[in-house]
Amino acid sequence: MSEIDLIDKVIPRTDVVKCTARIGAEIRNIKLSADLPDQAIAAINGLVLEHKVIFFRDQGHLDDAEQERFALRFGKLSPYPEGTMPILEVDSAGGTHSDIWHIDWSCMDAYPKISMLRGVVIPPVGGDTVWSNTAAAYLDLPLPLQRLADDLWAVHSFPGASKRPYAEPLTGPRIETKHPVVRVHPETGERTLVLGSYVAHFVGVSKYDGERLFDLFESHVTAQENTVRWKWKQGDVAIWDNRATMHCATRDYGDQRRVASRATIEGEVPVSVDGRYSVARFKFGGEVRN
Repeated sequence: MSEIDLIDKVIPRTDVVKCTARIGAEIRNIKLSADLPDQAIAAINGLVLEHKVIFFRDQGHLDDAEQERFALRFGKLSPYPEGTMPILEVDSAGGTHSDIWHIDWSCMDAYPKISMLRGVVIPPVGGDTVWSNTAAAYLDLPLPLQRLADDLWAVHSFPGASKRPYAEPLTGPRIETKHPVVRVHPETGERTLVLGSYVAHFVGVSKYDGERLFDLFESHVTAQENTVRWKWKQGDVAIWDNRATMHCATRDYGDQRRVASRATIEGEVPVSVDGRYSVARFKFGGEVRN
């Protein structure tokens, strides 16, 4: 049975409501649970690959423990450099503000392949999250810029990147990885841009030129036609392909509190268009590679 046939059999297409032409879909009439059958989990994974980010309303039955159990159906949970808990509480009151475009933990070599975020405390106004389809952004590049991006590598670091999704400087292990700017998606074969707030510099490019290249490429990532914006309600769940998206939380809710619980699934080491793997210079856990 093909992936499309499997999705149609388990989740009716009438329950898959696209948010925009290029990215995002709301999946209706399903109760997320670790006890869902294998076919349902496979169908959800297929929808993530197809739409890059999918949304579920009315999942208030989930707590951290059940979210963790559900996430484990998609693979091994990814470790967090900022803590060892499998579920990370993203709490605006604690100084965590992901209000800048980023890929979750792209400073790691095998950064998470899937992220799952559950709305716990939602401010009365504001606090939306925006996702971008980085495969569509790559295709929008003129061919000469695609070729340039294909050849470029960038160092992603923590701490020490010029832009980080945190209100205050964080302490912790040094993590640094050299990634291709374009990776080949291991499941879809698409070429996706690997950029965001953890980028420290491009390899072999001056800081001046690198900043302009960064802004040029990211202008395609953040182009409205490549994005989807989700207005959260308490109990909502978003699941996205962290290998084919970037995202940014809007910080427009004043002094109100915003809390979400996140789980991430361990990913693969990215591969460039010419078959080379990302290289960890300083690896989470203390291991050092040259």
